[in-house]
Amino acid sequence: MTNIEFYSLPPFIQALLATTFTWLITALGAGVVFFKKDINRKVLDISLGFSAGIMISASIWSLLLPSIEISQGKFSWLPASIGFLIGGLFLRVLDKFIPHLHLFLPEEKAEGVKSNLKKTTLLILAITIHNFPEGLAIGIAFGSVAYGEGTVAGAIALAIGIAIQNFPEGMAVSLPLRKEGYSQAKSFWYGQLSAVVEPVGGVLGAALVIISKPILPYALAFAAGAMIFVVVEELIPESQSAENADIATIGTLIGFVVMMILDVTFG
Repeated sequence: MTNIEFYSLPPFIQALLATTFTWLITALGAGVVFFKKDINRKVLDISLGFSAGIMISASIWSLLLPSIEISQGKFSWLPASIGFLIGGLFLRVLDKFIPHLHLFLPEEKAEGVKSNLKKTTLLILAITIHNFPEGLAIGIAFGSVAYGEGTVAGAIALAIGIAIQNFPEGMAVSLPLRKEGYSQAKSFWYGQLSAVVEPVGGVLGAALVIISKPILPYALAFAAGAMIFVVVEELIPESQSAENADIATIGTLIGFVVMMILDVTFG
């Protein structure tokens, strides 16, 4: 498919293709399990910090600032503020009710409602909760182009940034499972499965803003709030939980700059 053909597609198809790409990058990261059985904890913490930086930067440059610019007027900050807080609260509700387990924690530390789910399923659910707002953000970015807000290139830049940080996420699921004794095939399968929800979020996000233009600034900020919740509640604590706090923080700074460059250059 040429660039011209892609640019002429309906926004929800663009969002579907972009989020399918981010899913495939997750699968590529999960595929590392066919070559390695374990990963150095320092490398993993840097990767998690990098992912956090990407998501923080994307939330600001690709979502919150466009939300404020679209709103205009004396209270241009209001839709962004409301959407941001609702997005965070939405993830809090998912976090409270969906059973899941964060990386590096014992099974008894599982969050959400009590369940008899296996540790594997709990780990996948944790990453799935994380990936949904990423897909939603990409979909909203493509949907906003239908109203002349933002550009396709900017939405693609957002998708690329999220795809970059999806690679270590795939490893973060598949390699720990392999270390626990799962086969390479099963570890890979569960690793890529965690990002299947991204195309769903992408199509949903694009459809929502296309159906109703007035919700666009709220939707952009909603995706930002959801992603920041994930960063603060999951990625940063996990990257700082070992003895690699400083280098994980540097990874966060680098991730922030990479996404900022992508957005400013192509957005």
